[in-house]
Amino acid sequence: MSEQILKRAGEVIAAKTDYVGGGMEGFVVLSVIDEDGFPSGSAITVSKSQGIEWVSMLTSMDSNKVLRLKANNKASLTFATPQYNIALVGTVEILTNPADRKPHWQEAFNEPHGTFDDPEYCALLFKTQRYSILFADDSAFTEGRL
Repeated sequence: MSEQILKRAGEVIAAKTDYVGGGMEGFVVLSVIDEDGFPSGSAITVSKSQGIEWVSMLTSMDSNKVLRLKANNKASLTFATPQYNIALVGTVEILTNPADRKPHWQEAFNEPHGTFDDPEYCALLFKTQRYSILFADDSAFTEGRL
C-alpha cells in the first residue's frame, strides 16, 4: 500500500510542473530556517521532479530563501489541498552553474526570468530524506525515510 501512495504522491508533484508560469496550481511551500533560527515559508513554483526523491525550483540568487539556504540547507516542502497533504523534509543544493541549471529549467521561465544561463537565477534542488503523505479521499497515509 505505501508503494502505491508514494507513486501517487510522485504523480501529484510531477503534475505541478505543468503549471510553471500558469498560476497558483504550480506553487509549493518551501520552508527554510531564517537568520534567527525560525522556520520561514514561501511559495515557489515547482520546475521538475523525480517522484518524491527530488524536486527542483527556480529563483533569483538574491532571494531571501537562497541567502538562508546558503547558511543552512535544511528545508521542507509542503504540497497541500483538501485532497492531499504531502510533506517532504530534506536538504537543498543551490545550482548556479548554467550546465547544472539547464536540466531544471523550463521555457516558461524565459519570459519573466531570462534564460537558464542568466547568472541572476539559480535552481534549487531539494532532495527528500523523509516524508509524510496523506490522501483524504481514501484515508491513505504513509510516512518514512528515503
